[in-house]
Amino acid sequence: MGNKRINGTRRKFLKKSAALAGTILATSALKPFNAIIFAAGEPDDPAKPWYGIGIDIEKCIGCGMCAKACKLENNVSQEPFYFRSWVEQYTIKTDGTIEVESPNGGIDGFTQSVPDEEIYKTFFVPKMCNQCAKSPCTQVCPVGATYESPEGIALVDEKYCMGCSYCIQACPYGCRYLHPETKTADKCTLCYHRITKGLQPACMEICPTHARIYGDLNDTEGELYKFLKENNCQILKPHLNTGSKLFYNGLSSEVR
Repeated sequence: MGNKRINGTRRKFLKKSAALAGTILATSALKPFNAIIFAAGEPDDPAKPWYGIGIDIEKCIGCGMCAKACKLENNVSQEPFYFRSWVEQYTIKTDGTIEVESPNGGIDGFTQSVPDEEIYKTFFVPKMCNQCAKSPCTQVCPVGATYESPEGIALVDEKYCMGCSYCIQACPYGCRYLHPETKTADKCTLCYHRITKGLQPACMEICPTHARIYGDLNDTEGELYKFLKENNCQILKPHLNTGSKLFYNGLSSEVR
């Protein structure tokens, strides 16, 4: 089973990489909306949805309810520093310096530590797995424990994971950790056990401002598709060409 996943994942990666490499120059001529959809790839099975996530930074109030709901729903360790989803606060000061804070993942909210007169602007940025179409984590797993679902969700099979942490090191977004109890890699799965039953991911269901949404990128009538079309959305670290399917509206250049 593990070897089949390794070979299947690598074939899928090479196929997608070749296709993207052959047309990467074309994306520069596309409108931003078309380019961002193009970079997110497409499912091997057209009958399956191809899930993505939209986050509206302008709506996030930093309440931390998303991070708290994620921990409870997915049995994430209650110890600090273990998160599938978290919130960061960026404070741009008048002297040009930047402060980034995420106390306990933002679960308990934030306390302003910079005096008002020193603040140029401040905002909150929710973070989670980017569900990359060309995910580095799936490529480095030596046993195929990290794999991609037909809907484009990166998952971890605990039965095969040997805790080597290669995937944790490979993720450029810092979205993985080694579970302190199971000693296996853990990450956001977009609440796969919920969305396959037609339910919302826990973090999105609880958000009081509807700052997070998810949906099928191929559904032109869906909420996510409309969100991308109506806003000037961006992804984190686009130069890495991972095919991120986590799209932000209102993403500032200071965010990393």
